[in-house]
Amino acid sequence: MANSKQAEKRIRQSRVRRDRNRAAMSKLRTSVKALRTAADTDVEQARELLPGTLSLIDATAQKGVIHANAAARRKSRLTRLVNRRTEAAAATEAATE
Repeated sequence: MANSKQAEKRIRQSRVRRDRNRAAMSKLRTSVKALRTAADTDVEQARELLPGTLSLIDATAQKGVIHANAAARRKSRLTRLVNRRTEAAAATEAATE
């Protein structure tokens, strides 16, 4: 329990920040999940979702919710995933022609 006005204020601030960070992480996870699902099913949709997801990752890192290196790692992995699926889809399409 807080013993001073300052401690009470810090608790309030922490609660607000926690809620804000949780909302940002939830939005990020939802976007990444949608991108990964699209990469498995519809490569064109994944290519459309990729820039928005990468932008969201950058914004989340800029706010300090995730570390900059974690953001770079996520962006790299997602981009690599979409590029590999695009290449596989192109190879499959070329093989059927």
